[in-house]
Amino acid sequence: MYSIGDLARITGVKVPTILYYEQSELLAAPTRSSGNQRRYSDAELQRLSFIRHSRELGFSIDDIRELLGLSVHPDKPCSDAHGIAVRHLADIRTKIAKLKRLESELKRISKCEADSVAECAVIEALADHRLCSTEH
Repeated sequence: MYSIGDLARITGVKVPTILYYEQSELLAAPTRSSGNQRRYSDAELQRLSFIRHSRELGFSIDDIRELLGLSVHPDKPCSDAHGIAVRHLADIRTKIAKLKRLESELKRISKCEADSVAECAVIEALADHRLCSTEH
């Protein structure tokens, strides 16, 4: 059995985050010692590791909840988990495309060689709201 501090140290997940996962019902409420300390089993350690890795990959709490639900039902079709991953990949690709547009615009305006702010391309571009097309 592990204390919450042990769990945090082993998984790299901070104690407040572990408590948040309990409140969100991603982790079950742990058993308690006679001194009322939280006690976690190996299964809970593995579940927290699953959650942590999922978060590192950028999955939402709702997606993780779905994936955890699938993980305890090995007879469910893999296509359910696959669908969640494919949807997430599409979201990531959309974000990457937006970041590339932002990068391009920042490269363009950062080449400014003006001597004063009055002629500065950075300030001018930020003041020109028509250039906000990178958000579309």
